[in-house]
Amino acid sequence: MAVKMFASIDVGSYEIGMKIFEFPARHEMKEIDCVRCRLELGKDTFNTGKISVRKLEELCRVLNDFVRIMNGYRVTSYRACATSSVREADNRMLVLEQVKRVTGLNLEILDNSEQRFLDYKSIAFGEKEFPRIIQNGTAIVDVSGGSIQISLFDNDKLVTTQNIRMGYLRIREKMADFVRQTLHMEEMAEELINNELASFKKMYLKDREIKNLIVAGDYILQLLGRPVVDASQYMEMYQRVIEMRPEEIAHQYGIPSESASLILPSVIIYKRLIEETGAQTIWMPGLSLSDGIAYDYAQRNRLIRAEHNFDDDIIAAARIIAKRYQCNKSHIKNLESLALPIFDKIKKFSGLDARQRLLLQIAVILHSCGKYINLSDGAECSYSIIMATEIIGLSSKERRVIANVVKYNTLDFTYGDIMMQPGLGEKEYLLIMKLTAILRVANALDRSHKQKFSQVRFTLKEEELLIHVETTEDITLEKGLFPPKADYFEEVFHIRPVIRQKKTM
Repeated sequence: MAVKMFASIDVGSYEIGMKIFEFPARHEMKEIDCVRCRLELGKDTFNTGKISVRKLEELCRVLNDFVRIMNGYRVTSYRACATSSVREADNRMLVLEQVKRVTGLNLEILDNSEQRFLDYKSIAFGEKEFPRIIQNGTAIVDVSGGSIQISLFDNDKLVTTQNIRMGYLRIREKMADFVRQTLHMEEMAEELINNELASFKKMYLKDREIKNLIVAGDYILQLLGRPVVDASQYMEMYQRVIEMRPEEIAHQYGIPSESASLILPSVIIYKRLIEETGAQTIWMPGLSLSDGIAYDYAQRNRLIRAEHNFDDDIIAAARIIAKRYQCNKSHIKNLESLALPIFDKIKKFSGLDARQRLLLQIAVILHSCGKYINLSDGAECSYSIIMATEIIGLSSKERRVIANVVKYNTLDFTYGDIMMQPGLGEKEYLLIMKLTAILRVANALDRSHKQKFSQVRFTLKEEELLIHVETTEDITLEKGLFPPKADYFEEVFHIRPVIRQKKTM
């Protein structure tokens, strides 16, 4: 069998990088080349709101060089991803079109949650100690040019993940005009981020003990020289580095001179995070977004096996949101036990897949979050909460699908409203209809929120979905409100849900 060759391309805020991987055997992955080119796209975006013509031309030149390297390695598959520098640019669509026309590459803009999930995957796959580390309080800190992502784990579960729009390139650009007027650049940098970190600590760290800090990226690893240090060793390095000029850092630590100016903001950010979290051990796997892109490709194509269940992290993040908005935990648990078996029973005929099952489960978990804001307008408020809340691992399009499923669980379905929303087309419209139909039926079966059924079993018989329920309770309410939900389900799937009650003593 021929060796598979894959290229992962990361169009970042301050450099463009590409890694070439091969998969010589099943469950084996090997990096064989890494190429980087300094190009501060973020400097344009963060200062002017768009990428200049000159920078775009330079980007295309670099990517054409990457294409020639890929051809030399006979790469069979690739994925090229752009992050905040392109994502936040007003002319991002022109950037994508120009890259495609000049280089032939399909450049994909990652949402922040997708980007951080790929970074997280690189750590989970690449750090052998990861399962053991996250048993105790752990923060994964991913500092990029545009922002800081902090993800908290405890007892092997994702507790929360939050984004702070204050990365090292933003900090450097904000300070560029007046940094020469002071000898205490580190104090000014700390002032820029202290308020954001204080808010994060107050909301998420108040009663939580953080023992480990896992740092994404690889330049910090070069500064420290080994992948694991304690907090005091980091602080010793910090004191040395802040006294050095960028050219001295580049010379002493073997860091590209063009990247050295970004080191100081980075080490300051990590120093403040260590102080705020109280972390004792700092882990630096030395991995990047390019690694995450490759691991994601390998996992999706079953070239390597994932020991960690990443879907569980997405579900855990949704449960944290539901808890924040005081959703009914018992009702949610019951709805999951109803909606997911319905999905599984009709999967063969519905055209739905495992990823869409996950979206349904997230919709079930968050379907009533808006009632925390307004009981009489819960559907619209739920939609707004979901659209305003990042869920790690989900794209903005997937989040919009979930938000619409939750909204139309109780409101009349409106074709025009959905089709006018950005990023949604006929495919997403049909998906929203199908998931909404399942959620409506499941929700109708627990309309009283009393979990009346001691047992529920689903069977598919010709054009009917028979719902066998055992209960000692009066289910007149559920039966009375069920027909309209069944009508809509039948319209979507051409299968009629029918309740069959068996009374138990």
